[in-house]
Parts: sequence; C-alpha cells; structure tokens
Amino acid sequence: MIVTDTHTHLYSSAFDEDRKAMMERAIKANVTRFFIPAIDSTYTKAMLQLEADFPDYVHLMTGLHPTSVKENYKAELSHVEELLSQRKFIAIGEIGIDLYWDKSTLNIQQEAFKHQIRLAKQYQLPIVIHGRDAFDEIFAVLETERSEDLFGIFHCFTGDLEQAKRAISFNMKLGIGGVVTFKNGGVDKFLNQIDLEHIVLETDSPYLAPTPFRGKRNESAYIIMVLEKLSELYGLSQEKIAEITTENSKAIFKV
Repeated sequence: MIVTDTHTHLYSSAFDEDRKAMMERAIKANVTRFFIPAIDSTYTKAMLQLEADFPDYVHLMTGLHPTSVKENYKAELSHVEELLSQRKFIAIGEIGIDLYWDKSTLNIQQEAFKHQIRLAKQYQLPIVIHGRDAFDEIFAVLETERSEDLFGIFHCFTGDLEQAKRAISFNMKLGIGGVVTFKNGGVDKFLNQIDLEHIVLETDSPYLAPTPFRGKRNESAYIIMVLEKLSELYGLSQEKIAEITTENSKAIFKV
C-alpha cells in the first residue's frame, strides 16, 4: 500500500526537534509521497533543505500563500517567478483567498491569485488552492480563468456538496484531511456522494490533526486516520482508498 500526503508543511519549525523521526513514522505507515506547499520567501531555504534531506520522498511547490499577501506582495510574486525560472516545481501552491484573518487585503489577494494561476498555465502546472471564508470570491476568480489548462487541488476542502461539485467543475480534486474525522466537520455527511476519482488525501501538517489527535501537532503518519474514515464512508478497504487517491495525485502532479 502506498499512501500520498498531497499537502504537508514538513519544513515547519514545529518539526525541528524530531523531523527525521517524524518522517520515519510516516514512511513506516506507508506514507511515501509528500507534496510540500509554499507560503512565502521566508520559507524557501527550509523547503530546499527538506528536499535535499529527503530527495526520494519530497516534492516541492512554489507560490505565495494568501495570508502572506501584504504590502510587499509584488516582490514576493517576483520571488516565485525567479524560482520557477531556475528549477522544476510540482505545482503552484498554496494560493487563493483567505478572508478569515484579513478582509482588507481582498483586492491584492485576488490580484496575486490570478497572477499565480496564469503562471501555472504558463508552466503547465497544477494549482493548489487555499480558501478560508472565501468560496464565492475564489469561484469568481476561477470563473474568469476557467480553461482546459486550469487544474489542481482545492486543499482542505470544507464546503458543502454544491460547493464540492462546483470546485470539481473547475478541474479541481478535493483535498480531504483531518476535518473529515471531526464530529462537526460536516464534510463526512456528503463525501460519499462524490466519486473517489475527485478525492486526494492530505494532512496539512502540522495543522488540523485528525481525531483522536485533534488540537495537537499533526504529522503525515496521521493521514492513516483520514484513510480509515474514508474507508468507512465509502465502504471500501483502506488499500483501495489509498490506491485510488494516490493515482489521483499522480494525475495532478504527474509524478
């Protein structure tokens, strides 16, 4: 069984004390494919070091996270462009709109989101979308950019069934993580109405640890709890869920 974590911040300082042991726990749990989203330029060095330390397992994205879209966002976007010109990345992410922390930056978040979607098209890469309190705003941008070469993952999907269907209509897979195990997470109520071909697994480590670790540091090994929950929801073996969702990740990331 091969399990894929399509979204995990393994370079986070939360893992500085035990990163190697944490990776070993994940690999022992058959999690051997790790896709690493970017946040902003302050994390680039740590991401490149992570890749150097675990070259057989780790695949890097580049991008500017919406909560890092500040006054200097144009310089940050130039950093993303520079990285893309220098080497290969697996995706542009995580990008999108976040209105939970700061609504005042909506205009520049929209601009940064569109700019990075166009970069993804230019480099023929998928996008990985971060959205919080911003489904309508994200869908509005996706609608303006809708095309056959727009595709990717709607990371940490926590919307309702109609929003799930709309996300899928933009060639997006749904990234399902620890929230599906929460008592009031909501996604578990309808997820089995979505064909598994539209689903990928993720942890968003070190955030959003699944039950029974909710509130503690998340890590990639805990994706097994997400796998167990999907096995229950779909009535399929964990091996089958792992197989289908890993194939889905390969269709997106091309590795």
